[in-house]
Formats: sequence, structure tokens, C-alpha cells
Amino acid sequence: MAPGMPSMSRLAHFCQKLNRLKPLEESTMETSLRRCLSTLDLTLLGVGGMVGSGLYVLTGTVAKEMAGPAVLVSFGVAAVASLLAALCYAEFGARVPRTGSAYLFTYVSMGELWAFLIGWNVLLEYLIGGAAVARAWSGYLDAIFSHRIRNFTEAHMGAWQVPFLARYPDFLAAGILLLASAFVSCGARVSSWLNHIFSAVSLVVILFISILGFVLARPHNWSSEEGGFAPFGFSGIMAGTATCFYAFVGFDVIAASSEEARNPQRSVPMAIAISLGLAAGAYILVSTVLTLMVPWHSLDPDSALADAFYRRGYSWAGFIVAAGSICAMNTVLLSNLFSLPRIVYAMASDGLFFQVFARVQPQTQVPVVGILVFGVLMAFLALLLDLEALVQFLSIGTLLAYTFVAASIIVLRFQKAPPSSSSDPSSPGPIAKEYNSFSDRIQLVGMEEALAPEPGQLRPALRPYLGFLSAYSPGAAVSWALGILVSSAITLGCVLIFGHSTLHLPYWGYTLMLLLSTVVFLLSLLVLLAHQQQHRQDTFQIPMVPLTPALSILLNICLMLKLSYLTWLRFSIWLLLGLAVYFGYGIWHSKENQREQPGLTATRYVVFPSGSLEETVQAVQPCSQAPTQEPDLMVQPASP
Repeated sequence: MAPGMPSMSRLAHFCQKLNRLKPLEESTMETSLRRCLSTLDLTLLGVGGMVGSGLYVLTGTVAKEMAGPAVLVSFGVAAVASLLAALCYAEFGARVPRTGSAYLFTYVSMGELWAFLIGWNVLLEYLIGGAAVARAWSGYLDAIFSHRIRNFTEAHMGAWQVPFLARYPDFLAAGILLLASAFVSCGARVSSWLNHIFSAVSLVVILFISILGFVLARPHNWSSEEGGFAPFGFSGIMAGTATCFYAFVGFDVIAASSEEARNPQRSVPMAIAISLGLAAGAYILVSTVLTLMVPWHSLDPDSALADAFYRRGYSWAGFIVAAGSICAMNTVLLSNLFSLPRIVYAMASDGLFFQVFARVQPQTQVPVVGILVFGVLMAFLALLLDLEALVQFLSIGTLLAYTFVAASIIVLRFQKAPPSSSSDPSSPGPIAKEYNSFSDRIQLVGMEEALAPEPGQLRPALRPYLGFLSAYSPGAAVSWALGILVSSAITLGCVLIFGHSTLHLPYWGYTLMLLLSTVVFLLSLLVLLAHQQQHRQDTFQIPMVPLTPALSILLNICLMLKLSYLTWLRFSIWLLLGLAVYFGYGIWHSKENQREQPGLTATRYVVFPSGSLEETVQAVQPCSQAPTQEPDLMVQPASP
């Protein structure tokens, strides 16, 4: 053996550790959490996660600075773009009804390291997002009382002039987070009950705003004298779309709560679709009446709705708007505090994060340690930090999670289907399956041509034309095509976002790169379409795969490329911290790593065919037992 072979073998084994997949239990409905959430509960959780401070702040900002009255078009396009990602979450949430959301979806299809990094970024997203909403809630309440809270705090504590720190400590924001954490730790039913109340009030206020807004509407405000419907043109609409996209990022709370749903196969897809539709309708209605009530160029970005009613002589309506905004922000806080500990719980249960966060309180059946620890940490961030500079940082983690979930859907669809609906729908299916039943799980060897093609294999009708793809093992060509698709999407996104002037390319070079990246993107899609997919009737599946997730990947990459360099720098630093946690703790304490330890894993044996068909079977025996061999059968260990 060559001297370099052992080191190469160790390197290959190490790479396998990073990409090992999480196998799901036989019964994916078994859980230590309480399955108590109905479709209505999940729907209102999703609405609460999406319809928050953005409705009362984002609409005025986008209308005045980016799109004008065409802000309603921006919200419509953003809703469609969000639907692409939401469909991917819906399929995974129905097929893998476990807490963990994007982290778990990546773990069962892409690999351990990628799953940890996605979970690590989603964790930060919830932390900063909850703290930012708490400060917005505090600021809105302070504005109602003419900033008396801020003035009192600055008078007694002084004003800070330290970079990244807030102007003054926000005790009100920290207090509301601690109070919300206490309620969430009481159980999923209590959290859901509170969310029902706040969501109902918020939706009633939105209905009130829409009705009174249409009564006070002046179509003249959309006329050319006021700048027209789209004063900033198509580019303004698309810039508004990139901002409005982040108004819909709260739907993943539904997927994160699927382990506590009574019937996740039905409830999760329905709740995601209904909540996204309600949120889109709310944003479009409010932005429409807002720009019809007052000219778009005179809006106050900080409190557009309340200011619009005040200027039309309905100051009493401003108090109703303020009450609705506080209720809406409370639902977002509950959504963040509900989802974050469950992501941490999923990572800790898999051994990738500290085990203390995997403890479930017996009475309430919630991960109370994670709720309290991260609730206090979120309150500390809201107390001290100036989160305005960090808000943009939220989007990059969300978009990265959406990208990986969309890619995971493609991987899932082209994997071998499970033998039954109760088994793991996302396991890739090794050569030797570990079957429990001997009689009804017989695998016939040598009869592949008589059976229907498995997922990942080339479609029989295309074999005469694309025979060179048949030389690859099932799934190999799909993996290469997916990698090329993502690479071409990154190239295409760079060309579309930065343009020939930023890239310092001549016009012919820019056109050539645009054509080449588009052609490669489409060809990789065609290669994926040429292979057999899974088709299941027992659970929700999104339409037009791989086109739908591929478009989601391209859109998410384009939006990530629009973010600032400072955002990417912060993101890189956070990733390095995550890698330190993973390689220092997660990779060694992972449950998959424990299964690989000597004496803990079972040796699988493949029984090769002998003279009779009845003896062509596949058996599994633990390493502590000797394999039972018939005289005319040849048995040898299967490769793990």
C-alpha cells in the first residue's frame, strides 16, 4: 500500500462524517413533545409570524422611498416569491413532522455539517429578530406617550455614544421579552391561546384600517399629478420587492411546530398556504388604502398609518392603529420565542448542541431550559444593542435556509422511495436495507428490468437518447446536476444583479456570460427532469419539481447578492463561530457519531442469490450474533 493511502482513507472517512444523514425513526409521530396544535393554531402562528411591525412600518417606508403606490405590486410579487419557498417547507413539514424546520430538512437530505450551519444561522435570526421587534414595540408604545419613557431613561441613565450600543438601555423591551418567555414556558397551549387573542385583534384592526381607508380614499393620489402609480418605474418595484420579501419570512414557524401538530400531514401544508394568503392580502390591502388616503410622497415612514389617519382628521383611529400594531408585534415576539427553543431542542437532541437544551419539562412538555436561556439572551440584546444596523443581517440567514430547503426538496424527490409510509421518507436507501419483516420484505435480485424505474434512475423512454447518463449509479447524475444548477444560479445571479458595469466587462462579454449561465441552468434542469422522481399519494407534494425549487434557489441567491458587504462580513464571522462550536463539540457528540462507534453499530449482511428464488433474500444480523448461513448460500458483510 502506498504511504499516502492511510491518510487519504482517514480524510475520506472524515468527509463522510461531515455529510452523514440523519435517519428518522420508524414512527415519525412519536415525540416527547405534546401534539396539541390544530390547523387553526398553526395558521394563526404563521399569521402572527408574518403580520407584525412590518405592516405598520415597512409599507410606509417602501411606498415613500422605493415604489410609490406600486408598493402593492411589490408585496404581490414578494408573496409569490415567498410561496415558492413556502411550498418547499410545506412538503417537508408534512413528510418529516419533526421540530427543527430547515435544520432538520437539511439533515435528512444534505448532511450533518450543512444542517448545523443552517440551524446556527436560524438561531441567530430568531435572536436578533425577536430583540429588534421588542425594541420596535417599545418605541411604538413610547411614541404614544410622547417619548416620556425615553426621556425619563436618558435623564436618569444618560445617553450612550458607543458604537453598536443603543442610545439608552431599553428596559421596557427587555421586560416584555422576559414576560413573553414566561408565558411560552407554560406550554404550547398557553402560547397558542395568547397568539389567538393577539392575532384576532390584529386582524380586526387590519379589517378596520381597510374599510375606513377605502371610505377616505382619494383616487387622485394615484394620478400623474402626484407622480403616478409607479413613480420609480420597474426598478423601484423590484427594489421594493426585495424589501417586502422579508415581510413574509415568519411562515417557517409552522414547519418548526410540526412535531406538536395533531395531524401534520394535513395541517402543515394547509396552514402555510392559508397564513401566507392572509398575510399577503393584509399587506396588499393596507398598502393600497395607505397610498389612496394621502399622497405617497408625504408619508411618515416611521408611523405611516397612524399619521395618515391623523392628517385626514381621524386622530381617534390612530389609537386603534397603535393598539393593532402592539398586538401584531406581540404575535411576532411569541412566534420567535416559540420557534427558537425548538430549533435548539432539535439540535441538542441530535447531539450537535449542548445536551441541557434537549431537556423537556414533564408537566408542560416544552423545552423550558431553551426558552428561558434564549429568552434572557434575547432580552439582553434588546436592552443594550442598537439593532438597526443588524436588521439587514437577518435576511441573509433566512435566504440561506430557504436555499438549502429548496435544494433538499430536489434531493428528496430523486431518492429511493421507502418500502412503506411509516418508514423514513428521506433515507437514501443503502444497498442493504435493514428490514424487520422477513416474509413481506423480500427483495428480488436480478429483476430490476422487470420493475418500474426507481427514483434517481434515467427514465426508460429517454434511454435511447441519453444513454450516457445510464452509466451513473442511481442519484449520481442528479447530484452532479444539482451542484451545477446551484453554481450556474450563483453565476446568473451575479450577472443579473451587478451588471456589466460593476463586473467591468465589455457588453459582449456580459451578454456571453448571461447566455452561458442561463443555458447551463436550463440544461441542468433538463437533466433533472430526465430522471425518475418519487410520486406519493399519502402526503403533500409541491408541483413542478424541479422547476419550483430551482426558481426559489435562483431568487434567493439574487436577493442575497443584493445585501451589503458589511452584512456578508458579519455573516462570515458568525459562520466561523459556528464552525468552532461544531468541530469542538457537535461532531464528537453527534448521535450519528455515537452509532458509528465500535460495538454500537450493527453489521449488515447481504445474502446473494443462490439456486432458488425463495433463497434470494436480504438479512440483517447484529454483530454480536453469528450469521445464519444455509449450505448453498454465500454470505458476506455489506459495505456500510
